[in-house]
Amino acid sequence: METRQALLVDAFAAEPTVGTPAGVVPDAAGLTDDQLRAVANELGARATAFVLPAEGADRRLRFFTPTGEVERSATATVAAHAALSERGLAEAGEWTVATGDGVVDGETKEDGTVWVDLGRAAVTEVDLGYDEVAAALGVDPAALQDVGADLPLATADAGESWLAVPVNYFEHLSGLSVDAAAVDDLCDAVDADGVYPFTFDTVGGDATRRSTLHGRAFRAGAGGTEDPILGSAAGAVAAFVRRRGALDSTIEQVVVEGGHFRDRPGTVSVDTDGDEVWVGGRGATALDGSVSVPDPSDDDIIEV
Repeated sequence: METRQALLVDAFAAEPTVGTPAGVVPDAAGLTDDQLRAVANELGARATAFVLPAEGADRRLRFFTPTGEVERSATATVAAHAALSERGLAEAGEWTVATGDGVVDGETKEDGTVWVDLGRAAVTEVDLGYDEVAAALGVDPAALQDVGADLPLATADAGESWLAVPVNYFEHLSGLSVDAAAVDDLCDAVDADGVYPFTFDTVGGDATRRSTLHGRAFRAGAGGTEDPILGSAAGAVAAFVRRRGALDSTIEQVVVEGGHFRDRPGTVSVDTDGDEVWVGGRGATALDGSVSVPDPSDDDIIEV
């Protein structure tokens, strides 16, 4: 039975067991789709990145969730390149990666920070009532209306579409009581992948690098379970607030924090002019082992 190295890497974190875990298989050459799907299911991360050789790019990444393949994942891309850099399998500098969504540009800095180009963000105001959105999140409508004049409800898309919901204070963001079915209905109504309430009140940062936003991500169909910290959501919403002129002109780089309510705090750095979006973050290996992959004709369950 064949074995391959398999990692769990916590993205958007400088140490393990925080941030968002992603699976990484540094050498997936020769594995079938069924084998890739089985490995991703066994690792159990929201997304696993499988590293493959490529023509016309430095490498190819295929992304699998426990249920099937997805075209792109900013979180798993950061995790994969952090792991490759840590193991000396990829040098610092600019790189390109072939994905199901086309060739993506990126860069790994000397300090290990990985930057990924998410392309151009799409932002669209939506016609939803504050009472309806507030009921889905379990918050007083006034907490949303208070900032609605400057930041209306909108979908923001930089690889995934998120319903961006500005909230006035961290106190209200922290006290959410989410109705999963109502969140699903909101996402259906505006064709979004999830709901992303956020505030300019933050808990992290220091005197030299203060967080800009605190966001919470509730994906449609997840039963109200909160994702820790997501590159696509953070990048899209940062573009939204930049485009609306809601950021002080002295803020050059948007720092989005999240995951605190899952005990997995992390930060996403975002460079955006309101249109183009790059997200950056560190990655820390939490698990380094091997996975036994059965023969493609074998129906046995794989073992880690």
